[in-house]
Amino acid sequence: MKIVLSGFYGLGNTGDEAILKAIVDNLRSELNNPDITVFSLSPEQTAKEHGVKSVYRGWRHGNKEKVKALREANLLISGGGGLLQDTYPTKFLFGPLPYYLLIVFLAKLCGAKVMFFSQGIGPVTSTWGKILMKVFANMADFVTVRDDYSKEYLHSLGVKRPETVVTADIVFAFQGTTDTSAYDSLQLDGSEKLVAVAPRPWFEQEEEYIEKMAWVLDELIEQRQVTPVFVPMEPPYDTNVSKKILAKMKHADATKLLGEQFTPNQFYNFIGQTDLTLALRLHALIFAALSNVPHIGLSYDRKVESFLKRSGMWKHSFPLEDFTKEALLTEAIYTLDHSAEVNAMMEPNVDVLRQEARRNVTLLKEKFGRTAK
Repeated sequence: MKIVLSGFYGLGNTGDEAILKAIVDNLRSELNNPDITVFSLSPEQTAKEHGVKSVYRGWRHGNKEKVKALREANLLISGGGGLLQDTYPTKFLFGPLPYYLLIVFLAKLCGAKVMFFSQGIGPVTSTWGKILMKVFANMADFVTVRDDYSKEYLHSLGVKRPETVVTADIVFAFQGTTDTSAYDSLQLDGSEKLVAVAPRPWFEQEEEYIEKMAWVLDELIEQRQVTPVFVPMEPPYDTNVSKKILAKMKHADATKLLGEQFTPNQFYNFIGQTDLTLALRLHALIFAALSNVPHIGLSYDRKVESFLKRSGMWKHSFPLEDFTKEALLTEAIYTLDHSAEVNAMMEPNVDVLRQEARRNVTLLKEKFGRTAK
């Protein structure tokens, strides 16, 4: 089966690279020798890291190669992740939303089937974005989304023609291998109580939450003798935010900052060795859940809240625009002091999410397993 993958690949975002690894690994586990081509901004690197064919994803060049790949493909997988949104400016055919939908249109013109795969939908607020969704998203042959909200939102945009099934983020089917490179780089002695911190830049809330996070981490160091470790899931942006938090801390010398060179698998292994994860980054929270590490999210987007409700940790988490530093500290101390209780609560929820994530590929096989040109 010949498959093309279209997503936010080759741009150095750990979450999206984890999505790509999870999709490729699970396709290879469940399908008989799939022929996979990935549209990537860094095609040579993507091809090397994942053992796939890769074509430049942008419109500047490689267009003949994209058309050729789609003409030969049985299926275009669009996703996973939050591709279909216009948080960033959408003007006519410029912006993420038009790009991904035009790839869908091109695939249909080339005779390939299209599956939106484990996607989170929205927000789509511009008039032009809503028109594009209603016209082009309805061209998909089948859709899986990672939460109920995404299904409801998709239908509210008038995308009702393809069948839509709620599953889970494909990273819950992440097939990690043991690699302690990230942990080893910190030269720890093994006795530390580690708190992974995965921030991100976020518009007008950034300065306020930086102040609050710095205070909370200082208090955790003083009250629970933790070692906070910043995990830059999308360098250099997350590294820069981490340094801003460090600059506000009294005990910056008691914290660590991971390097930017690590793979999704290495970050996954590191988070699995921590006692608590505090994060804005969705896939840092998912890595924690997969390792049964208590996690507290600051939700800047509905996708983060939706995940935390499914993992059971929303009652300990907060909307980014509405939390106090005292409340965040209280929840962090509670989860550190009651980790066994929190783990027991999370475990069955995460097992369901693992099963639902694998279901993305099961449904793909059912719908397109016999597809041939």
